[in-house]
Amino acid sequence: MYAVNDHPRGLVWFYPLMGAKRILITAVLLAGNALAQTVEKDLVAAAIERTHHTVRYDGGYFSIDYPGGDVPEGIGVCTDVVIRAFRSIGADLQRLVHEDMLKHFDDYPSKRIWGLTRTDRNIDHRRVPNLQTFFSRHGQELPVSSNPKDYAAGDLVTWLLPGNLPHIGIVTDQFSRSGNPLIVHNIGAGPKLEDSFFAYDITGHYSYVPGIFPNQASADEMSE
Repeated sequence: MYAVNDHPRGLVWFYPLMGAKRILITAVLLAGNALAQTVEKDLVAAAIERTHHTVRYDGGYFSIDYPGGDVPEGIGVCTDVVIRAFRSIGADLQRLVHEDMLKHFDDYPSKRIWGLTRTDRNIDHRRVPNLQTFFSRHGQELPVSSNPKDYAAGDLVTWLLPGNLPHIGIVTDQFSRSGNPLIVHNIGAGPKLEDSFFAYDITGHYSYVPGIFPNQASADEMSE
């Protein structure tokens, strides 16, 4: 199996196979790339739509429904922008993160950072380090770069704010006059479309399209 980094979403996998199986895999990959581009476009639209909502920044703990649970509509933090945008396109990160943590709890930082010994479906998905782990496990972890051209619409980026506060936002298809991609995030004043891409240290860069590259094992299985 080979991989080349010549696709705007990251790695595209090629398999040293012959005949019908190779044709089938190629067709699956092409269909996956087309689906990814559609989903990313929808995600950006959903993220920008979030900027039309008035949201008070509140990181308090709330007991919420499951699945499909959400904190009260008028409050939220940076992760809630991401959660609500994905939910608008049919992906429930609350359920997805919870189910993955049930099976792979030790792969998540909950014990190391918060001293937890079990999952909590009320808040696990609302924590940036957990989302970073989920996106790296079920999406693609992409290089962190100071070149704005290395980031594509629909990418997810994490930062470390002053006070060691983790932060997350969604890259859009709009650009500032300086050429930086605008991001949708909530850094305290509600969901905003802003040019603050390189205002803080970038700690992570991900692409997540539900159903595409759910994990590395699934790609490897195709070559068997």
